[in-house]
Amino acid sequence: MQTAPFGSWKSPITSDLIISQTIGLGGVTADGDDIYWLEIRPTEKGRNVLVKYNANGEAIDLTPASFNARSRVHEYGGGAFLITAGTIYFSNFADGRIYQQTATSHPRPVTAEGKKRYTDIIIDRARNNLICVCEDHSRSDTEPENTIVTIDLATGTVANLISGSDFYSSPCLSPDGSHLAWLSWHHPYMPWDSTYLWLAKVNSDGSLAEAKLVAGGENESICEPKWSAGGQLYFSSDRHDWWNIYRYDRNGTIEALYEMEAEFAYPHWVFGLSTYAFIDPDKIICTYSQNGSWHLGSIDTQTKQFQTIETPYTNISSVQATNNGRALFIAGSPTEPTAVVKLDLATGEKEILKQSGKLDFDSAYLSVPEARSFPTANGLTAYAWYYPPQNKDFSAPEGELPPLLVKSHGGPTASASVSLNLRIQYWTSRGFGYLDVNYGGSIGYGRKYRQRLEKNWGIVDVDDCVNAAKYLVQQGRVDGDRLVISGGSAGGYTTLAALTFRDTFKAGASYYGVSDLETLARDTHKFESRYLDGLIGAYPAEKNIYEARSPIHFTEQLSCPVIFFQGGEDKVVPPNQAEMMFTAIKDKGLPVAYILFEDEGHGFRQGKNIKKALDSEFYFYSRVFGFEPADRIEEIEIVNLK
Repeated sequence: MQTAPFGSWKSPITSDLIISQTIGLGGVTADGDDIYWLEIRPTEKGRNVLVKYNANGEAIDLTPASFNARSRVHEYGGGAFLITAGTIYFSNFADGRIYQQTATSHPRPVTAEGKKRYTDIIIDRARNNLICVCEDHSRSDTEPENTIVTIDLATGTVANLISGSDFYSSPCLSPDGSHLAWLSWHHPYMPWDSTYLWLAKVNSDGSLAEAKLVAGGENESICEPKWSAGGQLYFSSDRHDWWNIYRYDRNGTIEALYEMEAEFAYPHWVFGLSTYAFIDPDKIICTYSQNGSWHLGSIDTQTKQFQTIETPYTNISSVQATNNGRALFIAGSPTEPTAVVKLDLATGEKEILKQSGKLDFDSAYLSVPEARSFPTANGLTAYAWYYPPQNKDFSAPEGELPPLLVKSHGGPTASASVSLNLRIQYWTSRGFGYLDVNYGGSIGYGRKYRQRLEKNWGIVDVDDCVNAAKYLVQQGRVDGDRLVISGGSAGGYTTLAALTFRDTFKAGASYYGVSDLETLARDTHKFESRYLDGLIGAYPAEKNIYEARSPIHFTEQLSCPVIFFQGGEDKVVPPNQAEMMFTAIKDKGLPVAYILFEDEGHGFRQGKNIKKALDSEFYFYSRVFGFEPADRIEEIEIVNLK
């Protein structure tokens, strides 16, 4: 074993390895004996490709190179395809139209050209219609209109079915086609704050009648309405703090299927989420989160008996069921790449259908996360995952403590995942500690924990990130003089706020982060245009709070180097957010760098840009802290670096 300073360790986990052998996986579903999923491929400019896995074990690409099976509704998308009886319907990213294809036919458009986007597609066979969420951007002088529409498969005619609310999701048709359920919500609420579950009778012509409110309200979030084979409506609700699964009977009775201090749902950032499915008429297969880690379980809908299903996974999503009693899901663990998994519930035998990447290196290079709870402001406790430096070939000089990278996740209503992430291992295998913080406001710890951030964004999240870092310093695990913080989007705001309003961190990296809350409130897209009402306060009535928490107004308080990464096509956090901050810091004389990717939006999908960002952030810290990287990294311009 060689001795070298932290940060100077040579690692096989390179940026080239990450982009060449890593893909994203999502949207697994079954159709008869065939299984389908989406692959998000950095080497194809982040294109979403629908893949079919047939009964012979063959994986076949279905999406032609000129198509991208991705929706842009709410800008974050999801729910972009439906497969039924061998026919595929999908939203194409470039033009927003729905296309139809089979495994042997080329896609043909179903909807007309225009400025409408579609998602959450279901089929109404009795009337030869598609039903889906539509976001209409035809008018430039107002917010896009969100509705639920029907699409006549014979003519392509799009007709409004449900309108009047600001947002819609999750239309689902009863097995006999007689009733439709759906979710709606209004400004200023986000779907994890307040949603409404509706139920209506479907007339013979496809119109709706007798619509009634089933559940939900200003203090309740409903997720994932689904029908059992017997025609009962199920859904997840946080009415008692945790997202648990409930059942609605036609007589109006709502009952919890199984009450547990665990989350059986995700926040509705994207469409098409699935945390539970009916494995047979009387049994649900589900995933749930406790203490930041996801597990698999089953619930008997007749006896309400709950059973944990042991798996090696810590992150489980996209739960589906096959027609032969198998469970499908996407899962990962700290030492295994995320994969599409088929599980035989009778035998416990699992089959890996596709992995997100290959581990062409010894697992001894991998850092295994440690769950951490730590004291934070107001006598409360917050949570994080700590990844210590790990490289089987290197150790640090005696007495040296590692630098620490604190990660502030996006959202801010999201959470840190504990499945294998080679971008984290990139850092730890080079000698950095990595702390992924689930600050107050994160999911996975109940509604009350999420609500810690109400009116307190820029305070609670910053306190928790700062206190998490200080906790590890006090434990003697990391070097208090080499603490850095990094985050994207909302996490970028937390990063900039921590660097501006606190003096704990010595450097930072903002990925498409918010520097001016007022600009965000005025410029962002419809889905998040009133998000800040709950996180900060009403705008412009409480403009003074927006100003007080915007780092752009307090650059005189910032005294450490910062690097900015930004997408030129970002509609969520426009480039001017980063550019204003970069200019202010440059004028102040602090070391600062700005890297703009003209062809990226909100979040980087293209391999070359992911590589550039990862290596540039590492290079930036190497110059700031004065260590020598083991690999040759492309230099970047750092203004004011002496």
